[in-house]
Amino acid sequence: MCGITGFSNFKKSIENEFNNIIEMNDCLIHRGPDSRGYYKHKHVIFGHRRLSIVDPFGGSQPMTKKINGFNYTIVYNGEIYNTHIVKKNLLDEGYTFVTYSDTEVVLLSYIHYREDCVKHLNGIFAFSIFDEERKCIFIARDHLGVKPIFYAIKDDYLIFGSEIKSMLKHPLVSSVVSREGILDLLSLGPSRSLGNGIFKDIKEIPPAHYLCVFEHKVVLKKYWNLEAKEHKWGLEETKEELTYLLENIIKNQMVSDRGIFAFLSGGIDSSLICSILSNEFKKCNKILDTFTVDYVDYDKDFKGNEFEVTSDKDFVKIVNEKIKSNNRIITIKNEDLFYFLEEGLFASDIPAMADIDTSLYLFCRGVKKYGTVGLSGECADEIFGGYPWYLNSEDLKMETFPWCRFSQSRKNLFNDSIKKLDFDSYVKNKFDETFKDFSYLDVDSEFDVLIRKMTLLNIKWFMVTLLNRKDRMSMANSLEVRVPFADKDLVEYAYNIPSKIKFVNGREKGILREVARKFLPSSVVDRKKSPYPKTQSLIYRDLVCSKLKNILNDRSNPIFDIIDEKSVRYLLESKGESFNKPWFGQLMRGPQLMAYLIQLNMWMKKYNVNIEI
Repeated sequence: MCGITGFSNFKKSIENEFNNIIEMNDCLIHRGPDSRGYYKHKHVIFGHRRLSIVDPFGGSQPMTKKINGFNYTIVYNGEIYNTHIVKKNLLDEGYTFVTYSDTEVVLLSYIHYREDCVKHLNGIFAFSIFDEERKCIFIARDHLGVKPIFYAIKDDYLIFGSEIKSMLKHPLVSSVVSREGILDLLSLGPSRSLGNGIFKDIKEIPPAHYLCVFEHKVVLKKYWNLEAKEHKWGLEETKEELTYLLENIIKNQMVSDRGIFAFLSGGIDSSLICSILSNEFKKCNKILDTFTVDYVDYDKDFKGNEFEVTSDKDFVKIVNEKIKSNNRIITIKNEDLFYFLEEGLFASDIPAMADIDTSLYLFCRGVKKYGTVGLSGECADEIFGGYPWYLNSEDLKMETFPWCRFSQSRKNLFNDSIKKLDFDSYVKNKFDETFKDFSYLDVDSEFDVLIRKMTLLNIKWFMVTLLNRKDRMSMANSLEVRVPFADKDLVEYAYNIPSKIKFVNGREKGILREVARKFLPSSVVDRKKSPYPKTQSLIYRDLVCSKLKNILNDRSNPIFDIIDEKSVRYLLESKGESFNKPWFGQLMRGPQLMAYLIQLNMWMKKYNVNIEI
């Protein structure tokens, strides 16, 4: 994977502004430590940071092709899993290739198909192409939003980058946060509404969209949508097809000139990926490396609850006995969860999941010592119905986000300038906007329609949030993490599996459990869902309490511009227990919420945030 950035202005020369790209590009070094490259034109300047995975010598960027006297230049971040198919089609059309990198395939695909190139790609990607012939910049993002890309259009400039921090390095992009940005952050965060970059000047290209910027017009267009189709197969045929899809997706995602490893949590999703991947390794007489997260004294501190019923450790052992992987446990110090809160914030550029992010950051940092390319189990819950709200009739009929239903409780932590904002209407409007392109069949039952709506809601919101987290925390450590369950073809297939098959035996992810029985022991297959593990350490809690107390005792801290001091002090005195509802999904209560407030203050300081309400 890589980091991309650039800017353009078709109404004036910008050649003398090259110094801006150097700073924008250098702050993405974590996304591409292996090399850097630049492209300069009278109206266009691109920057690229490369993490070399495929074709280390031939895949350098920016890459330029000259066709019929016109140059086409690309900066690209991603991995195309159907490269061989797209390449064969282009060869049949008479194109020639000088590298075996997918960068060249994407560029020639654009030259041949223009905007429709994205309809031929299956993978994870964000790329920008300068089309000299049409005098335009074309930027595209993958179908499900695995790879990020932000942009700004201001004073005839287009400015873009893989991360917000790169955008903020351009002198035209300010750190002002608008009313809509603060509404998004505090009422829906850590999710963001489609296209919202939180900062006033910054937008994000939504998943499955492309942006075309010409001298006199700008076009933002959606190129893919989840479409309802009839599912004609029964349980056994569906199991066979899902098994075939998963095995082929994982094979395709093994493409790398570096070794492949996998994350193993002991849950059904990562365990299934590890088992299939291990089978592929055994065909080559190789042993798969797997990695598991743990915390110092986690077993001693662990207390089961409605969300985390059991610890992961025993299930990791069971899976590993089955697949015979080389499993390494990355153990995180509870003190480090606190001390690295700022690194986690800087990786994401906005306050998100506090130590839930930091733990993934530290886990990826530990894994990076052993490898560069891994597979992970995110997204199965969203597409196969793994969360509690999929089988709760009240949640299914609720006209709001089931993971973010306590907006009034959120408001109570903030001062009157925030309280006057209409959280409820904002959230309801964003909820309703989700379904403007909702697709279902006339023959669908009422329950099937509700499940389709819940699936779409999860894919567009909850899943993108988790993918953002995975991308930022892994790439902050120059680690490429691939997500087999976020495959376009698999998502389309799963969307159309009828509820009676999807939830076979009355279980969440019922059909996936049936597929997994071929690969995993029953104790793992039938395990109740457990979220990403978070620390329950009193050491961590006390460090967070001490830091929040120090912040509240210094009125120069910017967080006083938005918080209700009395409510936050009450939260502190209760050591986080006074806010007894999860801030987001099944996460962020108690110490996690206090850590979020600490990160909010860090963010306002570090990014020199100016809030306009």
